[in-house]
Amino acid sequence: MAARPHEVVPVDRRAASPSTPPRDEDLHRRLVYGDESALGEAYDAFGELAHAVAHRVTRSAHTAEEVVQEVLTHLWARPYAFDPARGSLRAWLSMQAHRRAVDRMSEAEGCGALPAGTALLPHAALAELPPAQRQVLHLAYFAGRTYRQAAVELGIPEGTAKTRLRVALRSLADRLADPPDPAVEKGM
Repeated sequence: MAARPHEVVPVDRRAASPSTPPRDEDLHRRLVYGDESALGEAYDAFGELAHAVAHRVTRSAHTAEEVVQEVLTHLWARPYAFDPARGSLRAWLSMQAHRRAVDRMSEAEGCGALPAGTALLPHAALAELPPAQRQVLHLAYFAGRTYRQAAVELGIPEGTAKTRLRVALRSLADRLADPPDPAVEKGM
């Protein structure tokens, strides 16, 4: 079936299924209380997405599986690391998968020779974005959504999603084009 113009087409099987993912607040509460079934629900709802994000970075199914395991183990061991008030579990797990995948690639490529803190610059720049911009950016770049699909998922107008994405990209470009001098930040 061909997509009609302006129709949002799901990009993964989970989005096409009639079941909805568990509510983040409920899942978080259950994880905090050690409910093992909550971890299983998180994996069922978001494991495939986290794997896709990690695989996109590492280009290795095996490494992506290891990254997903690390991310979910981290969620289980430290459920307070995720704060439902700051964003969705979907976005948080995807971001964690992306960070860990980038770390794996950095280790594999011997990036230890880079100046201290260089590998962390993109993560720091992302963390400084307002949550609304970070959500749209995550959906567009890490989850493979168009700005229109991101708007539908976030329940915001398309123009708002497009503006947030543009502003987020401009902020990241500015921050990464002129990174802070580590010597100045340390007070030297």
